[in-house]
Amino acid sequence: MCLANSVVVLDFETTGLSPDNGDRAIEIGAVKIVDGEIVDSFQELMNPGRRVNSFIEQYTGISNKMLLDAPSCEAVMTRFASFIGEFNLVAHNASFDKKFLDAEFERIGHQYRGQFACSLLLSRRIHQDAPNHKLGTLVEYHQLPNDGVFHRALADATMTGYLWLQQLETIKQHQPQQAVTFDKIKKITSMTKAKVMDYIKLIQK
Repeated sequence: MCLANSVVVLDFETTGLSPDNGDRAIEIGAVKIVDGEIVDSFQELMNPGRRVNSFIEQYTGISNKMLLDAPSCEAVMTRFASFIGEFNLVAHNASFDKKFLDAEFERIGHQYRGQFACSLLLSRRIHQDAPNHKLGTLVEYHQLPNDGVFHRALADATMTGYLWLQQLETIKQHQPQQAVTFDKIKKITSMTKAKVMDYIKLIQK
């Protein structure tokens, strides 16, 4: 039984929206959660082999000058593969991060063995009364710890980690006798919103 409170939560900053269009990662940030506690972190800039545009520089605060002497994507992702090991993975809007993780791992001939879950989809299911499900909104809505930095990989991964733990606690409150497994989270995120409320018996605020 694989519990959902031991995961690696990750976030990418990238040159654009899709590796299918040739976009690459420029920063990876992650926190490792074991038994509900953040125990380790990983953060590195990486040189994508080409300049990033001015929008990405302004959006992320990551400049071409910062990337000039950064290690290659391949070197960073090799180290990151060792960091995650066989942990299950979590990201906010995970479909985006999974695409880049898969693309960058393919370049180094590596495949991770864990599963991937999305804290954004989970929020849409179990916190349907939230104003929206953007990370910044949810951090404020749930009053989660943060340092006011957004769109940098480690800061976003850390906030997502706190969000994930809050989400697990929400589920646990309504199913106190049952372990919150990663498979259960995957099942919840695949359900319709109407069915989720019956499945975990949540009480709306």
